[in-house]
Amino acid sequence: MHTTHLVVETREIDPVEDLLAYADPDRPLAWLRRGDGIVAVGETLVELRPRGDTGESRTAALARAWRGLAAQAEISDPIGLPGTGLVAFGAFTFDEGSAADSVLVVPTQVLGRHGDRFWETRIHFAATPGADDALATRPYGPHWAGTVGPGAQSPQGYQDSVRHALTRIADGELSKVVLARDLTGTIPAGSDLRRLVRALSTGYPDTWSFAVDGLIGASPETLVTVQSGTVTARVLAGTIGRGADADADTAASAHLASSTKDLDEHQYAVQSVLASLRAHTRALAASEQPFLLKLPNLFHLATDVEGELADGESALDLVRVLHPTAAVAGTPTPAAIAAIRELEPFDRGRYAGPVGWVDAAGNGEWAIALRCAQFTAGEGAIGVTAYAGAGIVAGSDPESELLETRVKFRPLVDALA
Repeated sequence: MHTTHLVVETREIDPVEDLLAYADPDRPLAWLRRGDGIVAVGETLVELRPRGDTGESRTAALARAWRGLAAQAEISDPIGLPGTGLVAFGAFTFDEGSAADSVLVVPTQVLGRHGDRFWETRIHFAATPGADDALATRPYGPHWAGTVGPGAQSPQGYQDSVRHALTRIADGELSKVVLARDLTGTIPAGSDLRRLVRALSTGYPDTWSFAVDGLIGASPETLVTVQSGTVTARVLAGTIGRGADADADTAASAHLASSTKDLDEHQYAVQSVLASLRAHTRALAASEQPFLLKLPNLFHLATDVEGELADGESALDLVRVLHPTAAVAGTPTPAAIAAIRELEPFDRGRYAGPVGWVDAAGNGEWAIALRCAQFTAGEGAIGVTAYAGAGIVAGSDPESELLETRVKFRPLVDALA
């Protein structure tokens, strides 16, 4: 950790048409939804990457390190909107035992938008003067295409894993487990990764589009949001593909809304979130009935949860207690994690882990990294690994679950192409 403290200055600026046009084409850092959000414009100033051998969880280590960094920072933020002042972008692993890193990144410069207000934040160490560069866009590189094919888990292997999971469910080991499969491939070296972020944020405006440390995706699932002390979370569990026409669409939504299997799966997920949040919040409440969330390719059952943040806590403390939810791991969670480790022939890395941002006051927006891929620079090409999963409960059909993963892969596969 650096001994000098951070100096942070946020100022309002004239409207910016395209935030992404200012981001780094090779390593974009972005968090966007319906045109609002924040992107890093400058270099990386601070990178927090805890090691897993300290006796505390990586997320707890990051929450502690962030508290220390934020407490010492000298912040001038006359705007006080979500994403102004000192912010860090974060992407955490699904499993504490993962070989991948959990990371918080503080850039030297951030551009943001909230409705019709725009701002620029500059961050530097007190001992070194801050950069004084004028804002400049970086032209988008040429369009590129990438293809992905079966990775470590083949379609047949996935169905076999689902069958193994169903045996464990029948034996009473667990009620639900979320099993994923992977697709791997490459894209040309030097590809402008902002094009993928832009395609996802344009095609799926209701999702959180993100790019953090090579993890790029568009997630429909909020893990937790903290704004001015108010905590909100949206639970998604229970899924069906959209119909080919209006009648089929109505039939699909009606089937999901009345499916005992999906409603049970959803209830597990809601109870898991409420149980995790209770110790860290006051006045916690959830809507009684789930509602249907309509996405371009899917319907989800959704429930919103709201409460007040307990004193001294931050969004990262809530991320630590909420992750992994039953919606992305299963029930009971420890048994589900153990089953995932055995039945998935790969390390998930940051897939289904928390992704988002946190500010000095502990506010933040965190989603679950779904509909995403990890991009890794390699010799002569950029490696891509994408993931999609489905919740397995008693009565699940291996072929149907495989089809569900295909539907979930579609946003990313289409955007890559």
